Amino acid sequence: MAAVLEVEVGGPVEREVDEVDLTHLSPEERWRVEHVRMHAKHRGHEAMHAEMVLILIATLVVAQLLLVQWKQRHPRSYNMVTLFQMWVVPLYFTIKLNWWRFLVIWVLFSAVTAFVTFRATRKPLVQTTPRLVYKWFLLIYKISYATGIVGYMAVMFTLFGLNLLFRIKPEDAMDFGISLLFYGLYYGVLERDFAEMCADYMASTIGFYSASGMPTKHLSDSVCAVCGQQIFVDVNEEGIIENTYRLSCNHVFHEFCIRGWCIVGKKQTCPYCKEKVDLKRMFSNPWERPHVMYGQLLDWLRYLVAWQPVIIGLVQGINYILGLE
Repeated sequence: MAAVLEVEVGGPVEREVDEVDLTHLSPEERWRVEHVRMHAKHRGHEAMHAEMVLILIATLVVAQLLLVQWKQRHPRSYNMVTLFQMWVVPLYFTIKLNWWRFLVIWVLFSAVTAFVTFRATRKPLVQTTPRLVYKWFLLIYKISYATGIVGYMAVMFTLFGLNLLFRIKPEDAMDFGISLLFYGLYYGVLERDFAEMCADYMASTIGFYSASGMPTKHLSDSVCAVCGQQIFVDVNEEGIIENTYRLSCNHVFHEFCIRGWCIVGKKQTCPYCKEKVDLKRMFSNPWERPHVMYGQLLDWLRYLVAWQPVIIGLVQGINYILGLE
């Protein structure tokens, strides 16, 4: 005999019945019945629940330690696996839950990013490729930033009830805000990892940068180490006159290139000598500093997107093996 609570208009009344016909109940009453059934099912399992919580905490701690060690010892493989998981894991849930709008955007983003990544990994590197790569990922970065801000504002307006001024239902307004917030953060995380990978490939191909060891070329004062092009254009030469930026190590770069290297490519060192870059000095304008904080937020979220589902799945597997429910 199953212990079920029958829901009446005045509130839930506990009684044991064989079954309850949920078809004649309102959605709120049906939710109450299911809620009570869940409590009845897990009544008396406090020790089991405590054991499951301990398994979760222990798994999170061990997984964090292993991930930190992996990242420190083998950063290249860690970044590649993390990028692959961020790219594939949401696709699985998208297909499973029939989120076709997200799937269409994911396919378009993947197609263009695959082309840009292909161009960035070719040898010899075409002169226009670095600018193409940084422009594409900078565009996605700005779009994701704006989308995340709009989504956050929509969520805040809904919490304060401002959606009622436009006669929008709270659930519709909240779904809209959360969707935009998810799109902005997810593609912001994804583009930064792709940009970092492309920046490493291009800089190594140009020869003024090496992830480990000394560069293969000597950097002159007239060449930008990020794009490999001349910084200053002579009077009799054709070219675009660009703003330049000198780091504290006295190396000079195109301002667009070094900003793309630091913000889009997630690098905080000089592309040539690897001296630490002072981002606060580079972004002295207060309106530009939120980009730095937004980038740091995306770096933190990539752990949740890539590894949290894996850890939760591992915990569920342990609980299943131990017979815990």
